[in-house]
Parts: sequence; structure tokens; C-alpha cells
Amino acid sequence: MAVAEKSPEMETSSRLEQLFWAHHDRVLRAAYRITGNMADAEDVAQAVFLKLAGDGIPQMDKAESYLYRAAINAALDQLRRKRADREVGLELVSDLASRSVGDSPEHRLADDQLRSRLRQALSGLSPRTAEMFVLRYIEELDNREIARLVGTSHAVVAVMLHHARARLKKQFRNFLRGER
Repeated sequence: MAVAEKSPEMETSSRLEQLFWAHHDRVLRAAYRITGNMADAEDVAQAVFLKLAGDGIPQMDKAESYLYRAAINAALDQLRRKRADREVGLELVSDLASRSVGDSPEHRLADDQLRSRLRQALSGLSPRTAEMFVLRYIEELDNREIARLVGTSHAVVAVMLHHARARLKKQFRNFLRGER
């Protein structure tokens, strides 16, 4: 009995399925850490794999890096799309910085509002800067790892992160003062 040959479409489908099962959880977690919303994270993960199916599958040795960056960028794009719709409530006690850390409902509310504000602020950064910021401060990669992932020098990463921190610091100072 002759063995049927796999068509190129079947091979691509099989590779896509392997990539999906191998990397879906990491893509979903990365998207969730940025969006803060599981439904949005699932949408991002689905979009990443659908795009991969349409654009073609990268070399297996680079697939993990590609998918991870694609998830971060797609999640940041999701934040940008929702930016106009998302209003952050400013009903915080006057000085959030002086709050003691605790598990009270007020603290959780303040923490949620700060996270929401950070997501909003990230959506205002350039895509490349936001990606580097997320990789450094949310994913906790060092500057050399980020440089390798995004294809630049660690000095460029350091400068871009410095500028991003300065911009975000200014935005958060204004936020704490009750300004928009």
C-alpha cells in the first residue's frame, strides 16, 4: 500500500498547529499582562495565530521570538484601539503615592486605576518604545536581551527606555495631581 504524500497546505497546517500548541500559553500570558483583560488577550492571541497562518510560518528556531513580539505588539495595538473608549476614573484619594500597601478594597481600586493608567500611557508611546518598555519592565528582560529581540543595540534600548520613563513619569505626576 502506498503512503500518500502530504500536500504543502497540510504541512503548513501541521506546523501551525505545532506552533499553536507549543506557544499559545506564552502568547496569551504576554497579551494578558499588557491588556489586563482575558477577553482582549484571547483576541490578541487569536489574531497573532491567524496572521501567522496568512503571512506564513517563520523558521522554527525564530518562531518563539516572533510570536512573543507579535503578541506584545498586537496587545499594544489593542490598547491603542481602545484608548479613545477607555476613560480612567480619577476618584483617587489625593495622594496615591502615600498610601500604605494593603489588601483593602480601596487599595485594590487604586492599584487597578494605576494599572489602567499605565496601559493608557503605554498606548500613547510609539509602538517600538512601548514594546521595549513592556519587555523591560513587565516581562523583566534586560537591555541586551531586548536589543537582540528587536534587532538594535543595547545603547539604543537604554536611551529609548530613558525617554519613555521620563514621559511616563511626567504623565503620572500630572495624574496624581488630578490633571489629565
